[in-house]
Amino acid sequence: MIKKMNIVIVGLGNIGSYFYNYLRKNKNFITNKTNIIPNILFVSAKSFTKKRNFPLPKKIWLKNYLSAAKMKNVDIIVELIGGAEGPAKKLVFEALKNKKHVITANKALVSKYGDQLSKIAEKNKVNFEFEAAVCGGMPIIRAMKEGLIANNIHKIYGILNGTSNYILSSMDKNKLEYKDSLIQAKKLGYAESNPASDVNGEDVASKLKILTALGFNSYINNKSISVEGIKNIDQTDINNANHLGYKIKLVGVAESIKNKIIQRVHPALIKENSQIAKINGVLNAVIIESYPVGKTVLQGEGAGPGPTTSSLVSDLCSVLRGNVKFPFVLSDRRRVHAAFENINNNKFSAYLRLDVKDKHGILSDVTKVMAKNKVSVKRLIQNPTSNKKNASIIIITHEAKSSSFEKVLSKLKKKNYVVNIPKIIRIEKI
Repeated sequence: MIKKMNIVIVGLGNIGSYFYNYLRKNKNFITNKTNIIPNILFVSAKSFTKKRNFPLPKKIWLKNYLSAAKMKNVDIIVELIGGAEGPAKKLVFEALKNKKHVITANKALVSKYGDQLSKIAEKNKVNFEFEAAVCGGMPIIRAMKEGLIANNIHKIYGILNGTSNYILSSMDKNKLEYKDSLIQAKKLGYAESNPASDVNGEDVASKLKILTALGFNSYINNKSISVEGIKNIDQTDINNANHLGYKIKLVGVAESIKNKIIQRVHPALIKENSQIAKINGVLNAVIIESYPVGKTVLQGEGAGPGPTTSSLVSDLCSVLRGNVKFPFVLSDRRRVHAAFENINNNKFSAYLRLDVKDKHGILSDVTKVMAKNKVSVKRLIQNPTSNKKNASIIIITHEAKSSSFEKVLSKLKKKNYVVNIPKIIRIEKI
């Protein structure tokens, strides 16, 4: 007789609803793959009476979602509520403490409390699975946990957010300004009504912190990470980048330099013929550089109910097969408190854009400010603006420390000839 495992799904938004219907319709398919029956014992959400376009039997409705964590006949809890605090946090902590396997798509929760949750899961010999928390349907977590287990990883980077990538791609392809591209993304369902975490870089930061912990066998570091979004990118920057042979992308990068790990999220100019520059629309791509395999590239749909359900079912099948594993590959006591460093001493070349009054001597003063702060000019372009009294100065710099660029920006902002806030965008060789 085939054994069954009882599942409770908490959260019936777009992803929760899709996942519930997938399990309901594909129970036999999963049973054939795992030799275990995935039985939906209960589901729970804010409202049972909410109109849904699928049948939801009253007998499987669980009014108090937290009670699932203490039910003896519950084996697996799938948390699809979202958010690092509140109901999601309460449910996952309680479930693991009560020896329930947990599957989640909640990147905010994992990036903030992943270390604590991993320790509880290990102590109680249950799984804490979060493949769906990073890059939707791309199996990046499992690739790092298992496929690349023989490798020493030294750099992880890529495009980790489909919303911001769609906005930047649309600005480039359709010649739209940021606000118009964001409106279009919302209409198409690629952006939430409140897209703040996507466009300010926080979504990428959460994912990057999880990948960093996995890649470098470290505890999650929430402090030493530089995060910058895309809201200040405009059509002029897009056009300038194209003229210079680049594309602008929001990237997440984690790398080990001289035994210190640097995590950063920011827009970057990337050579137009590079692999990352060609990733457009809502696609994600992650590149891992490691030894001995070299460069590994994963690319695919980074969000949406279909791709996310693919990852949730992957985690579910792993649990059904009885594979109890450490959530972050190593046991808690063997993970390391790695040395993390901010980006101040990290060197890079950059695109510097200054909109200034068109007066004699300004360019000379700009280069003096740069020289005093150890930033030198590699290439310079001066363009007129629609306002004939102003000019736009575009400078490509030689490599300099991040702290030096901060000083340059601080000095230039105070100059009375500057008509808009000066802008610096990193140039990445990836």
